[in-house]
Order: sequence, then structure tokens, then C-alpha cells
Amino acid sequence: MRASLRRELSDLALLATGAIPGALLRWRLDAWAQGQSGFWAPLLQASLLANLSGCLLIGLLIVLPPRRARFYVLGGIGFCGSLTTFSTWMLVLARRLAAGDLLGSAAILLVSLLAGLLLVALGAWLGSILWRGSRP
Repeated sequence: MRASLRRELSDLALLATGAIPGALLRWRLDAWAQGQSGFWAPLLQASLLANLSGCLLIGLLIVLPPRRARFYVLGGIGFCGSLTTFSTWMLVLARRLAAGDLLGSAAILLVSLLAGLLLVALGAWLGSILWRGSRP
């Protein structure tokens, strides 16, 4: 077997290994969020929680040392890729807008974008501190 094919198959296995727990966590977040109610319920929905936690994690992973780049395939592309979903976020916003919840829609949109950017930056900052000692 060619070395490039072995590498691709290995990366595919890493991707799938990360994607399965990411998808399972997303599924459990959906089940948990359905039971939430009250004032904070629009912000305690699965898409927001999944996307924001994914932003923090991806921030941590983007500053990995080059020799750990394959860990990004597992955690960044696999786990975060299946945990966070743009299409589900858009569906949540579209449903809230269709229900006439303009304020809830605006809150989810603004919190998602602003908090997401802040969490990626925070994750990158934390990652640079965590991985500092592991640089070659």
C-alpha cells in the first residue's frame, strides 16, 4: 500500500474517531435543551451550546504545535465538525423568526457570533499557554 494512501486512511480513521463522540454529544445536548424553559431558554439551546463549546475547543486546537497537527484532524475536524453545525443554527434562527420571536432570534445571532469569536480567541490564548512547553 502506498504511503500516501496509508496516511489518508489513518487520517480518515482519526476523523471518524473524533466525529462519533462529537455527534453523540450533540445529540445529548439536543435532548437536554428540549427540557429547558424560562427566560434563559433561548440561550440554553443545543445549537448555541454546541457551537460555543466548539469555538473554545477549536481555539485551543488551532495553536497546536506542528508535530501534533494530526490531533487537529481528530479534535478539530472530527469532533468539532460533528458537534457544531451551521445548518442547525440557521434552522433554529429560521424557526424562531417564523414564530415571530425577533428578540430571541437576535439574541441567539448576536450571542453566537460575538461569544463565538471571543471563545475562539480565548481558546487560542489558552492553547498557546498550554502548548508552550510542548513546542519543539
